[in-house]
Amino acid sequence: MRAALLCAALLTVGAHVWLIFSGLVPSLIARPLHFATALPWIFLFAAARGSIERVGGVIAFAVGMAAALYIMLNRPALVDQYGALDGSLLQFAMAGAIILVVLEMARRAVQPVLPAVACLALAYGMFGQHLPGIMGHPGIPMDYFLGNMVIAEAGLWGLLTGTSIELIVPFMILGAFVSAGAAGQGFMAVATQLAGRYRAGAAKVSVLASALYGTISGSASANVASVGSITIPAMRRMGYPAPFAAATEAVASTGGQIMPPVMGAGAFLMAELTRTAYADIAIASVLPAVLFFMGAWIGVHFFALRYDLKGLTESDLPGWAMVARALPFFALPLVVLVAMLLVLGYSAAYSAIAATLATAILLPVDPVRGFSLRLFLARLEIAIVDAARQIALIAAIIICAGLIVGVFNVTGLGVKITSLIVSLSGGNLWIALALTALACLVLGMELPTTAAYLICIAVAGPALVKLGLPELQGHLFVFWYALLCTITPPVCGTVFVAAGIAGAPWLTVALQAMRIGIGLYIIPLGMIANPAVLDLKAAPMLALAAALKIGLGIWLISFATIGGGRRPLAGLAAMAAGLLALFLYGVGA
Repeated sequence: MRAALLCAALLTVGAHVWLIFSGLVPSLIARPLHFATALPWIFLFAAARGSIERVGGVIAFAVGMAAALYIMLNRPALVDQYGALDGSLLQFAMAGAIILVVLEMARRAVQPVLPAVACLALAYGMFGQHLPGIMGHPGIPMDYFLGNMVIAEAGLWGLLTGTSIELIVPFMILGAFVSAGAAGQGFMAVATQLAGRYRAGAAKVSVLASALYGTISGSASANVASVGSITIPAMRRMGYPAPFAAATEAVASTGGQIMPPVMGAGAFLMAELTRTAYADIAIASVLPAVLFFMGAWIGVHFFALRYDLKGLTESDLPGWAMVARALPFFALPLVVLVAMLLVLGYSAAYSAIAATLATAILLPVDPVRGFSLRLFLARLEIAIVDAARQIALIAAIIICAGLIVGVFNVTGLGVKITSLIVSLSGGNLWIALALTALACLVLGMELPTTAAYLICIAVAGPALVKLGLPELQGHLFVFWYALLCTITPPVCGTVFVAAGIAGAPWLTVALQAMRIGIGLYIIPLGMIANPAVLDLKAAPMLALAAALKIGLGIWLISFATIGGGRRPLAGLAAMAAGLLALFLYGVGA
């Protein structure tokens, strides 16, 4: 089994590196290949619940592989069909089969909600002509509808799948290599030395370490699993309450998806959807991300005052000598990535692969044990297998989401929903934002961040733009609110992981995480009310002034919700602080 995993991983990662560097592979070959390499990880290597699911996985793998090969081998003929099936039973069977495999792939990889939404979209495309009023459509011939979904550069093989290959996958590979090496020791040493001596030092180490790890991971789940396995036990050994320890790490790890230069998969999709250079999105996100971690730091500090939590002793700190030995393992890939992406102007994909190579060079070296060839081989195997698993997971999400976006494009449903949102909001931007935030919260209960962002932006994005909101602001607003699923009950992924490590009740952890992570809820509002905070590249002084205003609002709201001493603030004082914070935000303007 280990040999099969390693061979499949080498094929998956190798195929994608080839696609990145070749640059000339037609879409109807590259994108079905992306799908095909994900199949074994979802249907063969993932744990199956019972023999029926196991047999079904083998059948789905075989059918999906056959359909992908049919599309790749017949690409020239399919291109000449101009997005419509040729009417043969074979092509109709192939189209139906590959759609079913994609839906099952998404069901196994994530929650059933995503394929359920895709099924509703498909049903609308096929039967929407029977709906009365504005929400109906004139009717779409089945050969054209299914053809757009499976043999054209739309639907399954549309822009989202292309972005997954060209932008998301390179950073997935980088994150897997960074996690497999000694980078963790590097950022933990730096964070402990810098933050450990302060009040609630172990918790503030968690915040700073997660921020540092987030710069090169872009994944909340990887962040909480990697950093949390170190920081949560450390906080518990110092006597910190278990729910507080877990909540701190859950909040801090959430920031991994919004911390430049490597943000979550949604940010790479944002670059394509808004036709904005990824480097520009990363720069625009710097101050909001810093504000988020500052908010987490402030929340931790106020809890520390209430619980009288102490910092680390001098003997608990690693010392600057250890920091100097461990820092290169974290700093080298980050410096290479930033230099190539933001200074030299290389593409995001090339920059990520270069940073991955820099990370791979350091795999045989450990800051404590020194050089080891055996260590190199073990770490390399872990990195390649983890990268392949992550590629398969993102492929399952993105390709299924492509069905939804494809239906929106073919039927014009997006335009109709835009009109509906504008009508419901009465032309008021803030009401439209509230409706969008609510939709993000509902979808985020059952969907990963990337899927929730994609669906919400497809539905609400055009409406927000129509009401006068700049496109990038609208996308960042939706992306941030889609992140709420990581700490907001009832489905809160990072909370579940952190609570499991700490041995604490998940609901208690979630409630504390919502208070510590209050910035996640209010910074998107601050970005709308103070748009200058996103303009760091063009107007840095105005951006810093806006960030200071938002930061003061975060401090006041944290003060109101957590309290500045042993007890929470009295209701009247909390209300006054909250109102002052809202005034500072300019929400009422």
